[in-house]
Amino acid sequence: MKAIIEYTDYRKFIQDYYDERKRSSAFTWREFARNAGFSSAVFLKYVCEGKKNLSISAAGSVANAMGLAGFEKTYFVLMVTYAHAKGDEAKMDAFEKRCALARAHKVRVLGGEEFDYYKSWKNPLLRELAPHMPGARPAEMARACKPKISAAEVSETLDFLEDANLLKKDREGNYVQTDKSISMGSVDAVPLAAKDLQRQMGELAVKALDLPLAERAMSGVVLGLTEESYEQIKKELLEFRRRIIAIATESDKTQRVYRLNLQLFPISERLDKCDGNEKVDESGCHPGLVPGSVGSRIE
Repeated sequence: MKAIIEYTDYRKFIQDYYDERKRSSAFTWREFARNAGFSSAVFLKYVCEGKKNLSISAAGSVANAMGLAGFEKTYFVLMVTYAHAKGDEAKMDAFEKRCALARAHKVRVLGGEEFDYYKSWKNPLLRELAPHMPGARPAEMARACKPKISAAEVSETLDFLEDANLLKKDREGNYVQTDKSISMGSVDAVPLAAKDLQRQMGELAVKALDLPLAERAMSGVVLGLTEESYEQIKKELLEFRRRIIAIATESDKTQRVYRLNLQLFPISERLDKCDGNEKVDESGCHPGLVPGSVGSRIE
């Protein structure tokens, strides 16, 4: 069985523990449940199948039944806490505690570095900026950032990017990217951190409205859509994003680092659900709403 630190899903860990015990003995779900203090013989089986949830208060008892102690028991409880945390802030707190616990014991949490990367807009900025400022000191890079950050923040960020193998130094001591582009990992906490990064980038976009028109390109359009139209536009946006990345990676040169936000979000409730007595036409729209109609364009 793998070390607990290699797991992110507590259900999978419990199932693997049971399977290993079962292979070497007459271990049963009934015995397992009894050891953990549950009256239902199949409760933990249902937990592994996703039919039941393990409460945070019961997580310690299950950890004891599996022989976990110290750091491993705490890590297991944090896996359960993360899985059932209410809200993004609580989830991020539980994941960060898991990462801190792992680092304290000289082990790496799967997805921990990816999670940290998406926590701050400074990481993607300096990952792009540093390789194109050969020989530059942190203070010089700090002056090139918009908005401005300190030289200490630059140094801290560069150290992290090196440790995470997102940047490395060549023979001359200049930074180079280990990959042309990166994407989110498969660990569920990474998109959670990315959501916070998108929030930060949205705030930077608001500030960028004060830039001269020659330095920014911002426009928007308000649309009335059906679900089918919405899904089709999502696919078009993904394809557009792929083409933009291809254009950006054609050249090894950079004159300036930009952020491109792609955002499509609702600014109304579903009109076919606003009132239980409302009628919906054959297209799925509220009467009078034309599918795909353009309300207004904002430049």
